[in-house]
Amino acid sequence: MAFGAPSLKGRALRLLSQREHSRAELERKLAKHEEEPGTLAKALDELVAKDFISEPRVVASVLNQRAARSGALRVRQELQAKGIAPEAIAEAVASLQDTEVERATALWRRRFDAPPADAKERAKQMRFLMARGFSGAVVSKVLRSDFDESADE
Repeated sequence: MAFGAPSLKGRALRLLSQREHSRAELERKLAKHEEEPGTLAKALDELVAKDFISEPRVVASVLNQRAARSGALRVRQELQAKGIAPEAIAEAVASLQDTEVERATALWRRRFDAPPADAKERAKQMRFLMARGFSGAVVSKVLRSDFDESADE
């Protein structure tokens, strides 16, 4: 017995069962499977009405997965790519600002745990943190605070 192609709603549910997706992500992923104009929007409206698609859950999921290993800039970029509303992005990034230096320091300690010996090593450590979305000011604070701690010993 052969089965037909899954419906748009079925495809969306399969994607949602793997991880949280925003409406914009689902529209992008499912657009190529839409046979009649308007059916995708209708299916997604139904999923939003049943609370299968939830922007706050997507934001919480990204924060849970990325906050410990990424800076606010990286989290902002990822949320923008997922099509999250700018207000929700601003709120999420603001919640990360308080712990930015602590998170960067923890990440730096896991990777290096020793102050840079020369300018080349310092540049390497700065690139490491900046590539993960930490701002230049935060990176400078992390490396400067480590020098201060090692000078106290």
